[in-house]
Amino acid sequence: MEFAEVVRTTAAIREFTDDPLPDETLHRILELARFAPSGGNRQGVRIVVVRDPATRRRLVELTEPGARRYVAQGRAGEVPWNPIAPPGVSAEVIGSTEVPPSFVEPLLSAPVVLVVLADLGALAVTDQDLDRVSLVGGASVYPLVWNVLLAARAEGYGGVITTMAAAREPDVLELLGVPDGFALACVVPLGRPARQPTRLRRRDVGEFVTLERFDGPELTTRGVETDDSRVQK
Repeated sequence: MEFAEVVRTTAAIREFTDDPLPDETLHRILELARFAPSGGNRQGVRIVVVRDPATRRRLVELTEPGARRYVAQGRAGEVPWNPIAPPGVSAEVIGSTEVPPSFVEPLLSAPVVLVVLADLGALAVTDQDLDRVSLVGGASVYPLVWNVLLAARAEGYGGVITTMAAAREPDVLELLGVPDGFALACVVPLGRPARQPTRLRRRDVGEFVTLERFDGPELTTRGVETDDSRVQK
């Protein structure tokens, strides 16, 4: 598969076939993914491969609280888990919100679940003293996760980055025997897609890229070929 096709068709996959993901295939995927950049090349990422059904069921239980708040806020017209605007819905409403299957079923139906951990001692977090939620540390973690999804796509597999379990991070770390000093970055179910993804719909470059300043002119697509004739969300 051509690189451009891989990039344009690496969708968020939540439905999987019953096909296994053999260790040798998973190793090939991770062999490529490991070349992702990280701060100082410290490579502070650990991945736990989870296949055990009991562990996965527990991961589902730990995913549900975060998903309930996400869904409840979304239904109320809020941006879920937003660090600027606190939730306007009550704890009672959040607690009684049903979690849609799409949030948890991938953790059970995928042949493999990857739990991605960040070694906090390896991260250079240059925005840690700013008066906002820190983001920079993820730059040493998520490129590898995205490489996993790209490499999986090239092998005919797919997955989705999930973060709902992070709301119960201490319980996840205890479940997997993770020592102190690590954080939960994401949980990635991985398997063969039930339906092969086609090209995705995304904003045009000019809608989010400007020249020289935030309010500068957009980067034009004049003279640049684009192919959005076959798209999906």
